Amino acid sequence: MVRFGTKPSQVIQMMWSEKYRPQNIFDMVGNEEVRKQFVEWFGKWKKGTKPLLLIGPPGIGKTTLCFLAGKQFGYDMISLNASDIRNKKNIQEILTPVLGNQTVLGEPMIFIDEVDGVHGRSDYGGVEALINILKEPTVPIVLAANYDSSDKMKKIKKAVKTLQINPLSPRFLKLYLDMILEKENAKISSGRLMKLITDSKGDIRSMINSAQALVTGFEPNTEKSFESLNIEDGINAFFKSQSIEEARVVLFSLRIDPREKINAFYSSIITSNLSSKKMSNALEIISEADLLFGKIMKTQNWRLLRYLDSILLSLFEKDSTARYTQYNLSWPLLNRLRWDGAKIKAMASTLSKKLHVSNSTFSTFYFPYILSLKKNDSIQLEFEDTFEELIEKEIELLK
Repeated sequence: MVRFGTKPSQVIQMMWSEKYRPQNIFDMVGNEEVRKQFVEWFGKWKKGTKPLLLIGPPGIGKTTLCFLAGKQFGYDMISLNASDIRNKKNIQEILTPVLGNQTVLGEPMIFIDEVDGVHGRSDYGGVEALINILKEPTVPIVLAANYDSSDKMKKIKKAVKTLQINPLSPRFLKLYLDMILEKENAKISSGRLMKLITDSKGDIRSMINSAQALVTGFEPNTEKSFESLNIEDGINAFFKSQSIEEARVVLFSLRIDPREKINAFYSSIITSNLSSKKMSNALEIISEADLLFGKIMKTQNWRLLRYLDSILLSLFEKDSTARYTQYNLSWPLLNRLRWDGAKIKAMASTLSKKLHVSNSTFSTFYFPYILSLKKNDSIQLEFEDTFEELIEKEIELLK
């Protein structure tokens, strides 16, 4: 088991794609003009500025670009995908409370990935509701899509500014891979090197992972690639892993926002049928990961992010019965708790320190359960008068 604070030599071998992940926008390679326009858009953003739509194939850095921009410009990125905005009701429940509000972590921005996946009868009303929000944005909104040729994408494109991100040229890919191989003191024959570059089709992450597998033999015996897993399949694949090596690949290949990753493990663990001892150990690990992420957010020392997956890897247990479960609280309640102003923020700041968790974790998870327990008289707690008043008010709104 690896815990935060372990000496570097003791840390389980890190995926190169994580080790050499860009730490800011200017560390990225290729598409210089697009990145310049992207940064200018963020720098000049004001209420009413047209949202951005990033178009390009998987694995070329659309999500990374948005994540790094949010970090560098000080936004709290709310990350969604097509499944979250499949209909008008979801749009209203999830996005409406975000618009024009301040989160516990600061000014919000919205990132919607795979927006080209909104299609079919089940998505009726979703595109129209989304377009209405895109026409009058009150926070920065960035969309990402692999393709833009469908009729619904043509409607969306009328309300946004589109930036095309192209796959990197073989020359850029070779320069980038040569740099990594030099730092790792590793060599690959020219023939194999060119095959890696050609097979990647511009997907940097895939190319780097394949190179590491070739150099180190770091390629677990699994039946499928984990490169394109969504969060549900990824968490389930982790819990179903038959070895720590397989679990490690799943974890490091799950390329989602770190906060979302921690939250996904948390909600899955607390709703699983684990023994008290195993539950306690798992929550201790998640708490450690959460504290590390809180430190990263506070200090902006993003180099520490490399240790996050090493901590979460400690959750691995062969034949685990835990499975992915999304937050079992409604979006309206989660949004209310997250966006509800200065009093909750003040209470979170005070109580999170006593519970040894971050402000956002207290607001998103602990506070809802405190309300539920208080409402059902399942727990006796005393708070300061100002906090007691707030809790009573929130309980009334739950009825």
